[in-house]
Amino acid sequence: MIGTSLPRPDATGKVTGAARYPGDLIEPGMLHLKVVFAHRPHARIVRLDTTAAVAYPGVVAVLTAADVPHNAYGLVEPDQPVLCGEVVRFVGDRVALVVATSREAAEVAAGLVEVAYEDLPVLADAALALTPDAPLIHPERGTNLIYHCPIRKGDAEAALATADLVLEGEFSTAWQEHAFLQPEAGIAYVDEDDRVIIHTAGQWLHEDRRQIAEVLGLPEAQVVIRYAAIGGAFGGREDLSVQHLLALAAWKLRQPVAIVWSRGESVMAHHKRHPVTIRCRWGAMRDGRIVAVSATAIGDGGAYASTSQEVIKCVALFLTGCYEVPNIHVDAYAVYTNNLPAGAFRGFGAPQAQFASEVMVTRLAHALGMDPLELRRINLYREGSLEPTQQPLPAGVSVRTCLDTCLTTLATLPALPPPAAPHLKRAWGFACGIKNLGYSFGFPEQATATVELHGAATIAQAIVRIGAADVGQGTHLILRQIAAEALNVTLETVQLIAEDSAEAPNAGSASASRLTMMAGRAVHDAALGALREWQNEERPARITVQYRAPATTPLDAVTTAGRPNYAYGYAAQAVEVEVDIITGQIRIVRIISVHDVGRAINRQQVEGQIEGALAQALGYTLMEHFQMREGRVATPGLSTYLIPTILDTPPEIISVILELADPEGPYGARGMAELPLIPFAPAVADAIYNATGVWLSDLPFTPERVLRALCP
Repeated sequence: MIGTSLPRPDATGKVTGAARYPGDLIEPGMLHLKVVFAHRPHARIVRLDTTAAVAYPGVVAVLTAADVPHNAYGLVEPDQPVLCGEVVRFVGDRVALVVATSREAAEVAAGLVEVAYEDLPVLADAALALTPDAPLIHPERGTNLIYHCPIRKGDAEAALATADLVLEGEFSTAWQEHAFLQPEAGIAYVDEDDRVIIHTAGQWLHEDRRQIAEVLGLPEAQVVIRYAAIGGAFGGREDLSVQHLLALAAWKLRQPVAIVWSRGESVMAHHKRHPVTIRCRWGAMRDGRIVAVSATAIGDGGAYASTSQEVIKCVALFLTGCYEVPNIHVDAYAVYTNNLPAGAFRGFGAPQAQFASEVMVTRLAHALGMDPLELRRINLYREGSLEPTQQPLPAGVSVRTCLDTCLTTLATLPALPPPAAPHLKRAWGFACGIKNLGYSFGFPEQATATVELHGAATIAQAIVRIGAADVGQGTHLILRQIAAEALNVTLETVQLIAEDSAEAPNAGSASASRLTMMAGRAVHDAALGALREWQNEERPARITVQYRAPATTPLDAVTTAGRPNYAYGYAAQAVEVEVDIITGQIRIVRIISVHDVGRAINRQQVEGQIEGALAQALGYTLMEHFQMREGRVATPGLSTYLIPTILDTPPEIISVILELADPEGPYGARGMAELPLIPFAPAVADAIYNATGVWLSDLPFTPERVLRALCP
């Protein structure tokens, strides 16, 4: 089973339309919900009048903040109201919830809800948010600072003072919309056991349940989350969107309810990738040794905290990339603004940080007159290297092998014919990448699985229970392959129960590239335990196993030392680009993407993850320019916010999979889904420089920015 490219069992249903997504679960007779959004970046609610809306034919109720038992939620800290009663802090804040017998009635009635606002000062600049006279987004906190992550190692200022070369750099990255094809949707009802049942799409059954139970003031056992087919996530379904609204309406009205957001509502109301600005100084010696890095990063967290605290920790950790630097002085800040909330997105801070670090390493090499690849070899992490938090890296440091393999692969490729016209400039660029796997900085990391074996002389059925979301990445097939291998049975023998919080134990979130390693290890260990019972004539056999990864720690408040992660993945990429110096258009010609995955459980799925991530990386790097102006969304749909199509992807993507077994992973496997996105932007920046002689330091590299760099 291991390493075999078994076909996805959900593939046929998805391509034929038979798969049932949350919006497909809506049945006649259900009530329909419509959110009344603020459409104001910052304002005080002076008056909220629902009279006309309630009187509209078909309207059953209009719910407001007064109807919410506990009006606060959030993944890390509960700072976001379910429905705003006093102040709105971004355009996507929810003010009221209209419930009607038809979608049309709910839509019309939502427009009849009268809200009078008193506008408040709009804070749209993350750097200004830290100034003493900035307006406060959450006055009760007394500050706009969500989190400050300092990292100190050695004496950076002293090392910079004695370095042979010091380079400065400024970089900025943009918001990114998750743009999953399936917008937020779901249904909810109260069952015969007085439980609130929510059918939706998400990334963590049990965290959704925890937050909703808290909002409703119910025991967690009285809330059940069930996931339908999920049409993409990429971190965008970590935060609650419609789940708690469905639960509130169903619980209050005791009737089945449904909601489907439009694309415009989805774009306006769910969180985005953090825009980050980075200022840094890198110091090196003439022999190529990088001796110091000093850097400051400011991440725009938007109106609510979401996962900004954790993202900014990753930004801080990866501002030196995958290089061993003896002297580090880093400060990373996440701040509140009146922009859309920012949260989890594939890479979780690593793409922003390593855009800067990889470009700086290449610039250092050029300034020293060295080959950038040679400078990387001098400084790249190796086994036993100390990471920025002064601890040895977890075993399995394979970034050098990834880089060497990337170069070896490139050497085998034939050169393409020269560009068709003199205004087309073509070149290759290179970058490396590192990404943590799993939860970090002391957050409890675990996955729990139950395996039951049924049959007589032989195992006729194996039932695996584990609450692990499949958001399109193929986790469910991977877990069945692992169980089948451990039990030495066919794939058809393994039944997986993974999409019901009442039936499947907690395996944590489908995020941080963690499920293959964490959930896979729990299933592996539970399967072997159940097999031992079976072999001891305990039939049926049933075992529950909680797998806990090696412990991580918070950073020490004084020394900033600590063990932030238990595992890392590594990658290297070479990207060939063609730049049109007349139009500023950039075309990606070829990509080599090398990844150490520990062990490929399903090789085709690994290749699919690489290719999909590269398409997303291409959008992030070249065209996905999500814009906000004074707290308002200027790119509200997919006509103004451009994402790549198949015509934008290069004709040749070479995925190279290395299998250097991880000691913790099932059969040596580790996660890798985020990694292909991380080195891409700096590799493209390097290629543009090699083709044209100019550096671009602001993402995305739109044609306008390319032309401004070429003709300042």
